Amino acid sequence: MKGNDASHDAAHAFRVRDLALSLAREEGISSSSDSALIVELAALLHDIGDYKYMRDPSEGKIVEDFLDKEGIEESKKMRILSIIKGMGFKEEIGEVTGGNYSPEFGVVQDADRLDAIGAIGIARCFTFGGSRNSVLHDPNIKPRSDLSKEKYINKDEQSTLNHFHEKLLKLKDLMRTKAGQRRAEKRHKFMAEFLEEFYEEWDARA
Repeated sequence: MKGNDASHDAAHAFRVRDLALSLAREEGISSSSDSALIVELAALLHDIGDYKYMRDPSEGKIVEDFLDKEGIEESKKMRILSIIKGMGFKEEIGEVTGGNYSPEFGVVQDADRLDAIGAIGIARCFTFGGSRNSVLHDPNIKPRSDLSKEKYINKDEQSTLNHFHEKLLKLKDLMRTKAGQRRAEKRHKFMAEFLEEFYEEWDARA
């Protein structure tokens, strides 16, 4: 991940790992050593081979090859890979979110989403936008309401501020665990207050 910008660097993976293990304790699933291992590895590896940073198609196999090399048994490996494959926001766009997911999936996805909102989420959003030379804000570019997976992936001509409306402000209501929901409330409130202040300053009202 050393070539990634700071929005998706190793520090992000470590924060998600710490959050996921903390949520797992609150949800009562950390007592199982198998669950704890699956949660920790899925959290640490979830952004390896991310499409946003893919330099070569072979990078899509890095995680699976690593788990094989480390001798992770097949059943655990498949559960880890399943979590990583299904946890992205783009996977939910245009689909009805069902309840058919494992507790381990819930805490890892919630942890990743918690790191996308609040103070750190704001910092990460502008870091990513800056790395792609995105416009900070343009009142003439409206957030897209009819997002498909393909449109979400294609961020051409989108401002950084619109990412809050297209994704980040929606995450609070997509949390899968009670522990994640509790933590998301504070982070969401901070983010909403930041946006209110941002627009006031942009319009010279503050």
